Amino acid sequence: MPDSRPEQPSSPDSPDSPDSPDSPSTASSGARSPVAGSPGAGSLLLCGARLTDGRTVDVRLGDGRIEAVGTTGSLTARAARVDLSGYLLLPAPAEPHAHSDTALSALFEGPVPYDVADVQRRATEAALLQLGHGATALRSHVRIGGVQGLDPLRAVLQARRSLRGLVDLSVVAVPRLLTGVAGADGLALLRDAVKMGSSVVGGCPDLDPDPTGYVETVLDLAAEHGCAVDLHTDGGDPARLARLAAMAGGLRRVAVGPCGGLGLLPADVAARTAERLAAAGVTVVCLPQGGCGGVEGRETAPAGLLHQAGVRLAAGSGALRDVANPVGRGDPLEAAYLLASRHGLRPEEAYAAVSTAARAALHLPEVRVEAGFPAELLAVRGDTLAGALSLAYTRVVVHRGRVVARTSAVREYCDSAAAVALDLPRQGALRRQPGRGA
Repeated sequence: MPDSRPEQPSSPDSPDSPDSPDSPSTASSGARSPVAGSPGAGSLLLCGARLTDGRTVDVRLGDGRIEAVGTTGSLTARAARVDLSGYLLLPAPAEPHAHSDTALSALFEGPVPYDVADVQRRATEAALLQLGHGATALRSHVRIGGVQGLDPLRAVLQARRSLRGLVDLSVVAVPRLLTGVAGADGLALLRDAVKMGSSVVGGCPDLDPDPTGYVETVLDLAAEHGCAVDLHTDGGDPARLARLAAMAGGLRRVAVGPCGGLGLLPADVAARTAERLAAAGVTVVCLPQGGCGGVEGRETAPAGLLHQAGVRLAAGSGALRDVANPVGRGDPLEAAYLLASRHGLRPEEAYAAVSTAARAALHLPEVRVEAGFPAELLAVRGDTLAGALSLAYTRVVVHRGRVVARTSAVREYCDSAAAVALDLPRQGALRRQPGRGA
């Protein structure tokens, strides 16, 4: 039987980084919650929440962890209480594939400004939008090189510092070229990016004249500095993808995605490629809403096929209202909805791809609604997971044991005898117990 004991909390990808939210020098200096009256870490009781197994429970949080789970009314605490009656309580999702440097760039009518201050502002706003959807940890791919050099990376790292205590943000440095004479500058920038605080190295080997050499360079640099690896690839060349999987085989900290080109291959070829990915133990991060620009189009990876083959499958959102996709939402529950509605995964499997698997891809400890596990939670109004994936408008987000975001939706209809007679359900705002509001 696998060991189910909860791991100790860590930050995404690089728990020992000097810039890590869990570093001893910064752990107690996190930003304050934007939610008025949110309690500090260590004093919160969630009351009357429903779990996916049908139980209704109270959950007591303390010091960033779940202290106890009991039947409604069974737990006592000198703590702020949040009434979650009518809510489904879930492990919080994570976003394994964001693009903070380009997020929200579709809002500009003219040329997009890429000075440090502007990128930092957009990266911060995007992270808060994703946090509001429930993602308490994000991994962002940031391009380096060209005219901007390392400025976009510097801006996103500054955003990460300003978001401490609200959301954990890890950064992937993405150079364009790494091989030959043309790639010398990219390699130098990638080394500088690691020194600046990029905890993951990546890029797009498909764009390099020597894709195999590109991957070798990234893997060597990652091994040298103890970094995780996250590579963009279309996956449309099965031989190339198989070589990548073989090179990364046995390495626990390697992810590839979004692999939309796999969906265009003949079924038998895609199935064989999926088996090779599963055998290599590589995590595939798919984007159910479609590609995120560059070499990827709007094709999506065959998530159902990958899941059936036993591939470690996580799902992300990709573009968030940028030039690649001006209507991207950055919502993990939308990604899960698309996995269930378009790719045939059961709701539980689909949600696991944006929560359990996504957290594993970011090298974060597992979350369960059980005592001892990290207090990284999402409450959505609804009774079942399938219903939450369909209509999860009202949400409460808990990060490190405190409420850090709320989204309240109220549904109202004009007067109707039918509505009154049938007692139709309505979305309501979050309720607090009198005198004990959080």
